Amino acid sequence: MRILIIGAGGVGAATAAIARRRGFFERLVLADVDRERAARVVARLGDERYVAAGLDASSGADIIRLARAERADVILNACDPRLNPPIFEAAFDAGVTYLDMAMTLSSPHPQRPYELPGEKLGDAQLARSAEWEERGLLALVGIGVEPGFSDVAARYAADHLFDEIDEIGVRDGADLAIEGYAFAPTFSIWTTIEECLNPPVIWERDRGWYTTAPFSEPEVFDFPEGIGPVECVNVEHEEVMLIPRWVDCRRCTFKYGLGDEFIEVLKTLRKLGLDSTTPIDVRGRLVAPRDVVAAALPNPAELGERMSGRTCAGTLVTGTGKDGRPKATYVYHVADNAETMARDGSQAVVWQTAVNPVIALELLAEGVWSGTGVLGPEAFDAAPFLDLLREHGTPHGVSERDPGHPQRELEGA
Repeated sequence: MRILIIGAGGVGAATAAIARRRGFFERLVLADVDRERAARVVARLGDERYVAAGLDASSGADIIRLARAERADVILNACDPRLNPPIFEAAFDAGVTYLDMAMTLSSPHPQRPYELPGEKLGDAQLARSAEWEERGLLALVGIGVEPGFSDVAARYAADHLFDEIDEIGVRDGADLAIEGYAFAPTFSIWTTIEECLNPPVIWERDRGWYTTAPFSEPEVFDFPEGIGPVECVNVEHEEVMLIPRWVDCRRCTFKYGLGDEFIEVLKTLRKLGLDSTTPIDVRGRLVAPRDVVAAALPNPAELGERMSGRTCAGTLVTGTGKDGRPKATYVYHVADNAETMARDGSQAVVWQTAVNPVIALELLAEGVWSGTGVLGPEAFDAAPFLDLLREHGTPHGVSERDPGHPQRELEGA
C-alpha cells in the first residue's frame, strides 16, 4: 500500500509516528501546506519509507497531481474538516481510497435549529455513496477516535454482547490537566466550537434525527480506570449520524464531558460573536473571529509536555444481553498522556485519534476490511480492529454497568 497523508499537524504527525512500527505499507507521503513542517516530522521519524511534500489541500488539482505522481492507493485526510470537500472530491477523481477522521460540516435548520436538523454532519459525503460504489471506490469516513473507535465499539457490542439494543450513547470524558494555562483546549478549538455550539443531534427509531439546545440533558457518568464521575452533555457529533445506518438500535446520542468552566467559555464566545466564521473588518483587514480565538490559544499538539492525566472515549450500550436479561455495557479506550508522549511524542487526545486510522489502513491493506461506497466504521467487522488495537499495546476495555443506572459501574465488575 502507498499512502498519502494530507496534513502534518498533530494528528497527521502522530499517525505517521504510529504507522512506522507496522509493515503493511511500502511508502508514506506526508504532505502539508507547510512543507518544512512535514519534513521535520519525516526527519524525526527516520523511516526510509517516508517522504515529505508541500501541498495546498484546498486545491483538488494539486491533490490529484501529487496522488498520481506518488501512485497513491489511499488518501488519509488529516486536515480540518473545512477541507473535506476538496480532498474527498480529489480522491474520487484520482480513483483512490479515501479516509477521514471528521466529516463534512453541518448547517443548522434556518427556522427551527433546536428542533430540526438542517444539513447534518456528513450529509454531503453520504449523499455521494452511490457514485463511489459505481466506481468501485471506498470512502471510509469518520475513522478517528470519535467518530471511529466509538463506532467500532457499537458494532462490536451489537455483534457480540447484545441480542437487542435500546440505546447507543457515546460518552467522552477525561481527567487531563494542563500546567501553566488558565484555558487551553486539548483539541482544535475551531472544531470544538463547531461541535459544541451547534445544535446537538439525537436519533430515535420512531422519530429520526432531531436537535436540542447546546449542552442539554446533563448526566454524571462514571468513567472507568479511576477517571471517575464527569458531567456530560449533548454535543453534535458524527456517530449519531452514522451508527443508526448500520447498527439496529432504538436511540443514539453523544455526550461530552466538558466541565462548567469550558461550557462558560464557549457560551461567552457565543455571546460576543467570537464563535463566528464570517469575516469582519478589523482595521482594514477581513478576519474571522473564530480564527482569532484559535490563533490566541496554544496549539493543542504542542501541549503534551505540560499535560498529565488520561482521556477516555467509549460507547455505552443498553438493552438485552445474549442471556435474555437487561444489560448495560461501556466499551471504551483510555489513553494516558505520559504513555503516548513516551511512545511517540504525541499528547493523549491527538494520539488516541491517530491510532485508529492506522489500524483501518492495515485492515484495508490486508483485505480484512473491504467495501465500496461511502461507509462508516460500523459497517465493518469490529473484532479484527480490536485485535489490532491490542497489538499496538493499547487494548480496549469493557465496563459492565448497572442496567437500571447505566451511568454507574457495577460494583466488583
